[in-house]
Amino acid sequence: MLYYFLYPLAKHHTIFNVFQYISFRTIYAAVTALVLSFVVGPYLIERLRALKLGEVVRTDGPASHFTKAGTPTMGGAIILLVVIVSVLLWGNLTNSYIWLMTFVTVGMGLVGFIDDYIKVVKKDKKGIRASTKLLWQVLIASVAVLFLYQQDFNTIVTIPFFKDVHIDLKAFYIPFAVFVIVGTSNAVNLTDGLDGLAIGPMTIAAATYMLFAYLVGHVKIANYLHIMYVPKVGELAVFAGAMVGASLGFLWYNSYPAQVFMGDVGSLSLGGALGTLAIITKNEALLLLVGGIFVVEALSVIFQVGSFKLTGKRVFAMAPIHHHYELKGWPEPKIIVRFWIISIILALLAISTLKIR
Repeated sequence: MLYYFLYPLAKHHTIFNVFQYISFRTIYAAVTALVLSFVVGPYLIERLRALKLGEVVRTDGPASHFTKAGTPTMGGAIILLVVIVSVLLWGNLTNSYIWLMTFVTVGMGLVGFIDDYIKVVKKDKKGIRASTKLLWQVLIASVAVLFLYQQDFNTIVTIPFFKDVHIDLKAFYIPFAVFVIVGTSNAVNLTDGLDGLAIGPMTIAAATYMLFAYLVGHVKIANYLHIMYVPKVGELAVFAGAMVGASLGFLWYNSYPAQVFMGDVGSLSLGGALGTLAIITKNEALLLLVGGIFVVEALSVIFQVGSFKLTGKRVFAMAPIHHHYELKGWPEPKIIVRFWIISIILALLAISTLKIR
């Protein structure tokens, strides 16, 4: 919005030239989201507490979690609000990728909100039926991917660390991309089990894809690095920057001991946004590295359920895997910080693929 109204004034005053630069608007989208989190965060948390929208703790989980019962949840609404406001302020609203990202983020957030509402307000711990939730996630992701496909979007998937290895999925790119978006959304949701555990790696992942979006969308840099150039995708650096600022702002309240939990409204929307960023920036395979923590958390659940159904035995003391370490006696803050450290290492490895190929 500011770009639309202020950049044309550059013909009269050169100071307004700064609004043409994606780097400038990305920085201020992040700063705006962070400041807005500090402004609206306390009010929304207090409202959640007044409405008694508190966390429902699993009875089969670690005993230490019982003290968290009643902590305000659905705090992901803070993230959604500040991301959208920041993007509307600093993004180029004529860019279709901005609106596509907004559609997926808000759509997944709405599914998460309904799930949280049923759990917290209706007191139904199961929330939306798993099949119904998955159906809506697939529908939202499919609309987004089909839109890209109709725009003659590149269906080639590159393989990290290998310069000339790539696979053109053609029409099969549609189910692949849908799987990436839905899978990432649910993986982030599974990771959100300890104070700050999901939002820390999400901040790191969003910052990494903020860099990728800028590089992929800059024709000279993309050619220099020999990476795939995607026209107009650089604008998504602004969206990713807003995600970074919003995530940092939420972490202020969600760090141990948490004042608020994000709930499904936050985890599903952020996961969906991250998966969509990976698709549009043509760094789908790198998501396995950048979002490595989310991948491991999801796989731990898959292995646990599969092993128990096939053999009657459990692979882990409890899944997702962060609960396994809790039951092994690791203090919650130690698990959280170590997962953050691993996320940073994985992000650096992903960035290194820009030159190591």
